[in-house]
Amino acid sequence: MKKKIFVTRKLLKENEEKLQSLFEVILNPKDKIYSPNEIIEGSQKCDGILSSVTDPINAETISKFSSSIKIIANGAVGYGNIDLQAARDRNIAVTNTPDVLTDATADISILLLLGASRKAHEGRLAAEKQQWIWSWDFLLGKQMSNRKLGILGMGRIGRAVAKRAKGFGMEIHYHNRSRLNKELEQGAVFHENIEDLFKQSEFLSINCPATPETVKIINRKNLAYLPPKCVVGNAARGDIVDDEAMVEALKKGKVFAYGLDVYNGEPKIHPEYLKLKNIFLLPHIGSATKRTRWDMAFRATKNLEMFFKGEKPQDLVN
Repeated sequence: MKKKIFVTRKLLKENEEKLQSLFEVILNPKDKIYSPNEIIEGSQKCDGILSSVTDPINAETISKFSSSIKIIANGAVGYGNIDLQAARDRNIAVTNTPDVLTDATADISILLLLGASRKAHEGRLAAEKQQWIWSWDFLLGKQMSNRKLGILGMGRIGRAVAKRAKGFGMEIHYHNRSRLNKELEQGAVFHENIEDLFKQSEFLSINCPATPETVKIINRKNLAYLPPKCVVGNAARGDIVDDEAMVEALKKGKVFAYGLDVYNGEPKIHPEYLKLKNIFLLPHIGSATKRTRWDMAFRATKNLEMFFKGEKPQDLVN
């Protein structure tokens, strides 16, 4: 008898067909964003859940899950939307989908730095008016070429960003919880603390995971360590940045420009960001290529398949 899986969001057609070949599946054809109560009700009598990063599966939600739920396969590299301790208390396994997002998210990280530093937002506004006139000082931005790039979080994505940045001739500096071995470091300069990293960062790419320790780690104190007119890009998580402090730094010119794909309380955006010109905004599309989205759902499906075969899922986080 096939196990029953509740899928919280609409997947690509090929992914849904693969799931249906393996399990009895409850799909979400209209791609409605379910409330916690709808997830609880929809997953009744199910054996597992294939969730998305948009699903807030907190302790209260987990406490109301049917006792039949044995695994939550999160279709994302992050899993901050799931209360791991609550899942552990209910003996519910949790998996994620690392690796498959690396290249797509690293591409977006570079796009954020380029879009911000070359005033892409202001350029679009000027182009739309169809009245712009070339001049020697028209929309002067900053070049990434041969500058120092600081990377906060040198995991898979951070290293992929470093690889791409070398194409611009950038000198790579990084801070991580621990120093990488020389093979992974690839000549990058390690800094034991954020203060030292930020002092060297003419450009800064935020690629660290969201943890209790990294919440608002980009704050007024740490922003002060950056060189004047630094460019910052955030493709990690919105809550890593103290928005009030960043707005202040942008208005004062401490930060030349800020590119971001992630937000506190998204899809809501801090209202001050929307008033600024020296900002480049994207709607959380770090993984938005067909190949990557297919890989994410495929890997989540593989984790479910392994679990119900009695094997340890390849991406078990809990």
